Amino acid sequence: MTFLTNLIWFSRPHTIIGTSLSVTGLYLIAFALSTDDAHNFVAYIVALLSCLGANIYIVGLNQITDIDIDRINKPNLPLASGAWSMRTGKIICAISFAIAVVAAFSQGHFLVWTVITSLFIGTIYSLPPIRLKRFHFWAAACIFTVRGVVVNLLLFLHFNSVLNGATNIPLHVWILMVFIFGLSLVIAWFKDIPDMDGDRQFQIMTLSLKLGPKRVFNLGRGLLAACYIGLILVGFLNLPGINGPILIVTHLFLLILMWVVSQRVNLTERAAIARYYLFIWLLFFSEYIFYPIACLLA
Repeated sequence: MTFLTNLIWFSRPHTIIGTSLSVTGLYLIAFALSTDDAHNFVAYIVALLSCLGANIYIVGLNQITDIDIDRINKPNLPLASGAWSMRTGKIICAISFAIAVVAAFSQGHFLVWTVITSLFIGTIYSLPPIRLKRFHFWAAACIFTVRGVVVNLLLFLHFNSVLNGATNIPLHVWILMVFIFGLSLVIAWFKDIPDMDGDRQFQIMTLSLKLGPKRVFNLGRGLLAACYIGLILVGFLNLPGINGPILIVTHLFLLILMWVVSQRVNLTERAAIARYYLFIWLLFFSEYIFYPIACLLA
């Protein structure tokens, strides 16, 4: 149980949930386009296994290279707390990397490109000498490129080719990509606000250190509001492949919820900012629930 608990925290549960829901949601969006209710559960499971392997490798590598920073910002993580040795962390990363690659190559080339691109970006994000996380623009670019562009487009193409024999990307998937792009950018900004002490000490120049937490918070909140308003307006266009009323109602609810919760955040309290960061992940989770439902009910 101790090993399992440490593995869960090493895997960063919010990212695992996010990856699982994004794979599931994109599978359902592709399934919604099927004219004969075609399904391929094996392809879904293999893609999920491959993406989760890539996820664990990426977050694990980040902990290996950030262990000194994490001892300040996230002292409860297995490596930072000493519950796991560096050797254990490296073994878990190596196994996860192997699972991701082998599972991807057992499927089509779209899944291979999804996983290989994600692994490459995740590696240069954390690993010296490139270590893009040192620069706030490139750090954010890594996150919104993988979560926003690579996963939504390439993984959808994988499922669309498997389920429907098609290699096109419909308009409503492009719209989802743009929305998740914006939401991922906010995640990239907000994840650094609670970690300013460690980042400052180790000269990781995040946007929060350059602009201050209040300005970053307001900037992110404004971008989130714009993303939700954009999707609500899309709902009025009656686009093929998506149920407009469902899109409007669900995203109006999420917009109001986001704004109300954001009004109650105390930016001087580190724990409150960390809780709001996890709330943004809840919004990310919600998108891969509500958007596929709108597609299935089209």
